[in-house]
Amino acid sequence: MCYSAQILADYRKFVRMFGALMDIREFARLFFERAEGISKAKIPKAMEDAFAEPQDEAEREINALIARFTSAQATKLEQDLFKQRKRLADAERTLQTKITKAATESQRIATDKIAWTKGKLEDLQRTELQPRDSRIFPGNYAPVMIMENGRRVVKPMRYQCRIAGKPASYDTKYPGTYNARRDSLEGFWAPCFGRTHAVLLVEVFYENVSKAKFEGTLLETHERDENVVLEFRPSTGELMHVACLWSRWSAPGQPDLLSFAAITDEPPPEVAAAGHDRCIIPIKPENIDAWLNPDPKNLDAMYAILDDRDRPYYEHRLAA
Repeated sequence: MCYSAQILADYRKFVRMFGALMDIREFARLFFERAEGISKAKIPKAMEDAFAEPQDEAEREINALIARFTSAQATKLEQDLFKQRKRLADAERTLQTKITKAATESQRIATDKIAWTKGKLEDLQRTELQPRDSRIFPGNYAPVMIMENGRRVVKPMRYQCRIAGKPASYDTKYPGTYNARRDSLEGFWAPCFGRTHAVLLVEVFYENVSKAKFEGTLLETHERDENVVLEFRPSTGELMHVACLWSRWSAPGQPDLLSFAAITDEPPPEVAAAGHDRCIIPIKPENIDAWLNPDPKNLDAMYAILDDRDRPYYEHRLAA
């Protein structure tokens, strides 16, 4: 499964590379619902940064929504920081007169929370982007490209697909729905496969693998079954056009949810040798339009695109 990925988060690059249109209304709705507390959307910092220098009124409105949310988050973090500093001071006063388990534990927790909160504040206020700002995990939003009315369109979608018509509880019942296994495309994913296809631009992907498999050692030689996170990067350094499925979920009294899943298949030899049993599918640029315009009566053509994939050699290393 694709546990995490470093994506192309700036929608403008989609526009330049593919002549795609940006669905400004969907971006505005996403940021509005987050600012209003209607949703708890997790949006990568790099995706917000795309609106740091707005070019028109719509982008200025989005920039203002981002600023409002950031300000509210900063206020909350500062309040939490004040509470933890008070907790730490109270614990240290107690420890000056008597060492107790409760005060010692309170001191430890407050110290850890202060460090965590200060880190979150620094991240929130930081303006210089870092590679991790473009990294998505299940539940995060990302810009993906679909075909709409004959045009390539970029929309923000959640990286965990909730298929239209399914209950919201599927998010917890099926937590792995950020990936769509190729061998399930005509089963669980039948409502999307051959109907609603998308492409995600990925620079690097990450996988959880067994430490024993990665090291090529027997599991019995380890004290416990530990995992490590590996970073996989095409040796060519090129962007991967990852095949995805998407859906628009609607329910009475609930905001619409746009969400997607990356299709995975058997891994190439170098990924399997590193200890992982699945891999995303980067399709060839010349097949993008055909992939985004599926014919539900000709699924063989879609499988052919998945088979005729880009096959870069994936270099890997332990993730930082």
